[in-house]
Amino acid sequence: MALELINPDDLPVPEMYTQVVVATGSRLVFISGQQPEDIHGKLVGHGDFAAQARLAFANLGRALRAAGARPGHVCKITIYIVDYNRDEHIPIIEQAQISLFGNHKPANVVVGVAIMSPGYLIEVDAIAVIDEVVTR
Repeated sequence: MALELINPDDLPVPEMYTQVVVATGSRLVFISGQQPEDIHGKLVGHGDFAAQARLAFANLGRALRAAGARPGHVCKITIYIVDYNRDEHIPIIEQAQISLFGNHKPANVVVGVAIMSPGYLIEVDAIAVIDEVVTR
């Protein structure tokens, strides 16, 4: 599997993502939106955006592992945030993203939404490309 990360010369170089990701591989993995829930489906961190962001990204990592994928296989993420405020939310998202991806910077988009389920402040989904054959 190879991800070619491209930041074209005529576009700004983003700090936390890559402008263009070209993926080649034999398996596509689509991860549903991961929310800040514990193993029992209970919301964790009610009212605490940072706690919810950390758990949503940690749950994304768990979902990737279940598919035999690693964070480095992710080519695209979408982050949904209730009442999005760039100055307030981006630094927190960056820390949560780094905790999962390290220096890997998949393409991403942040989408502000009016409301999710009551108390939920963030959700993150992903697309990954892998070559490995997984046996379970």
